[in-house]
Amino acid sequence: MNRQYKQGKFKKTMGLFIWFLVLFSIGFLAGSHAGKKNSVVVSAVKNNEDIKNHSQKNNNIVEKTNESKVENNIPKSEEKLQPVLDPYKPDGKKIVYLTFDDGPSANVTPEILDILKTYNVKATFFLIGKMANQNSALVKRENKEGHSVCIHTYSHDYNQIYSSTESFLNDIRKCDNVIKSILGENYDNKLIRFPGGSFGNRMNPFKEAVKESEYRYIDWNALNGDAEANCVPADRLLSRLEETAAGQEHLVILMHDAPAKETTAQALPSIIEYLKSQGYEFRPLY
Repeated sequence: MNRQYKQGKFKKTMGLFIWFLVLFSIGFLAGSHAGKKNSVVVSAVKNNEDIKNHSQKNNNIVEKTNESKVENNIPKSEEKLQPVLDPYKPDGKKIVYLTFDDGPSANVTPEILDILKTYNVKATFFLIGKMANQNSALVKRENKEGHSVCIHTYSHDYNQIYSSTESFLNDIRKCDNVIKSILGENYDNKLIRFPGGSFGNRMNPFKEAVKESEYRYIDWNALNGDAEANCVPADRLLSRLEETAAGQEHLVILMHDAPAKETTAQALPSIIEYLKSQGYEFRPLY
């Protein structure tokens, strides 16, 4: 009997020991699985943070790029053009519009016209009214040779023209009347360019005033950099043009034919040849 009692007790002890091992194994496996699950969650959170940080870096790059574009007077994509005329609209063709502001001048404009004639290229001239008064023969030549003659205010005096929308429109109309007095009553080009461009929220009242008037306006999406200083070397003007024009199908290029922009005329043949080599077709704006 004592022997049977001992055997029963041993079996009971071994049964409890085996049950304890089973429970321990289950607990260990569950803990291990939970650890792996937590590891996956931490990894996912880290990956999300990496994506967020990467996206933020990309956003910062875009913001800085857009700031740079504004500083360089190159419009953001959503501000490229607001008038009825839309030369930026992609159509599969590579089109370039050469534009010259602040003339005509007695020393620079004739050189530019000679070069354009040599290359059989038509361009667009945004005239300052008081300069047109002083150089009426050049205004007539621009028109006769098939270039587009447009408006760039009469005075180009920022303090005066941007003092109010009424002052701005009056200055525009004064320039319009000067050109009409030179070219005749048949002249009816209502395309204007804002001195300094129409970029930025501060220009919104002036843009709205133009939209409600008989005029249309256009900015630019590339430039040669001749507004950044006087007497910029011709090779630098070409490289600046290449830099700002890169990757664009339609180009409206800002240049100047003011008296101090002699190197613009010097750079123009190289600019035209470069644009031709890139497959662009030259057109004037209307």
